[in-house]
Amino acid sequence: MNFPVWDLAFGAGLLMALVAGLHVFVSHFAVGGGLFLVVTEIRARRKKDTELLEWLKKHSKFFVLVTVVFGAVTGVGIWFTIGLISPTATSNLIHIYVWAWAIEWVFFFLEITAALLYLYGWEKLEPRLHEWYGWVYFVAAFASLVVINGIIAFMLTPGAWIENHRFWTGFFNPTYWPSLVFRFCICLALAGIYALITASVQRNAALKARIVRWGALWTVPSLVLLPLLGRWYIHKIPHDLWMSARGAVPVATDSAWAACVLLGVTLLLALVALIRPGRLHLAFSLAVALVALGAMDSFEYVRESVRKPYVIVKYLYANSVYAAAMPGDGGFDMDNINQAGVLKTARWVNIRTLTKDNQVAAGREIFRVECESCHTANGYRGMRQEIMKRRWDHATTRAMLGGIYLMHNGAMPAFAGSDDELSALAAYVDTLAPSPPPTMGKVDGKTVYENDCSMCHRMTASDQMFTELPKDPQAAADALKDLTTLFPVMPDLKLSDQEREALAQWVNRVRAALPAGPAAAEQKGGE
Repeated sequence: MNFPVWDLAFGAGLLMALVAGLHVFVSHFAVGGGLFLVVTEIRARRKKDTELLEWLKKHSKFFVLVTVVFGAVTGVGIWFTIGLISPTATSNLIHIYVWAWAIEWVFFFLEITAALLYLYGWEKLEPRLHEWYGWVYFVAAFASLVVINGIIAFMLTPGAWIENHRFWTGFFNPTYWPSLVFRFCICLALAGIYALITASVQRNAALKARIVRWGALWTVPSLVLLPLLGRWYIHKIPHDLWMSARGAVPVATDSAWAACVLLGVTLLLALVALIRPGRLHLAFSLAVALVALGAMDSFEYVRESVRKPYVIVKYLYANSVYAAAMPGDGGFDMDNINQAGVLKTARWVNIRTLTKDNQVAAGREIFRVECESCHTANGYRGMRQEIMKRRWDHATTRAMLGGIYLMHNGAMPAFAGSDDELSALAAYVDTLAPSPPPTMGKVDGKTVYENDCSMCHRMTASDQMFTELPKDPQAAADALKDLTTLFPVMPDLKLSDQEREALAQWVNRVRAALPAGPAAAEQKGGE
């Protein structure tokens, strides 16, 4: 709220995912590939394998073009993108870890210099000196990973930093070590996968076979270890944070399963390449790399999903509102905005005062500063598509937005602002889509649940819908006439008699099929 909002019709989050996904896939190769180069060179020289050395020269050129050129460009692209999408978070990360960033940039400069010297030193340097440049590159690249990993892990698990704001407490946070080992294992796997690409264009079948087998020694063991390391990583995430991400919209769980499946496919393809390594085709090697990219992006999506609704957990929300008052926060914390109002607090809005005539226009401004960090009006995570599913009147929309922090098991922050501003936001949301016609014909209870209940409730035996709703269908239907008696925060949805009866019957069927006990309930909710 301290900075202008970059209004992207197709969604800022989608752009960030595209830019970051490619950069992360290349930057991890930059670490593992550097070690692969120097170790392979030492191995080839000891065995006097001149063919392997000739291939390695070409592979090092490919390596520099991908990591130093494309990797550097996408790295700058990340800074440019996050600076526009989330300037408050970017500013915080720079100020909190200014010396860490400075050190990382020194390592990055050393990394680029060593990579270029390594590439151009094949014919001009003594073997020992050339290998030494390779080691310098790898150490610098790994040191960059060590630094950046601390900052990335901090965003998910700041730990005791929230209380003491100490540099090393935040840097060596609860997920630092599992994240570092996990990422380094990815680096080693990618070193072998990228080697397949340049190996596949070799005409010498015997040489190609040697490279494929050697690359498999880097890829296969790493892929086997990754699920175990991923479990260690998840174990270090606070339990409440992980369970929150396994709610009604279990994006983190689904992405974790996707990552495991794609890792398995990558491993399978790597093993298939070993069947006839001398006949490896470029199309096959690119397919392996593409599947590996999907696996890595899925892992990154898990981390992003678990962190929601925060950019820095327990500290800064995705919409640039601070969770609590902090020194130097400029008054952009939840309590101050609730008291002063969002239109008077946000610095880049066109409307400062609410009137009867500017409700929708003011609501558009509020949506822009509070919601567009994650949602669009009619695009990626568009509100229009969500509203089209509902049959809400203005009062229901307002009540839903007032309890938005309960939706999707806490995946969104609470509304920040006055009651009048909440009404204005609801007025704007009402305009995003016309109300659908009344339900005609047979009513399905599951459809009623998905449209009107699933935002806040989970299909578990511990959910209030299943514990407090009467088991008698008629009594349950009567209770649904006034939802606030069941839970005061709930909006008073205007369900028809047919919808209430269908919902009550569906709840009874689901309730009977759910396993008993808290552990089983939690397990069911995460599936």
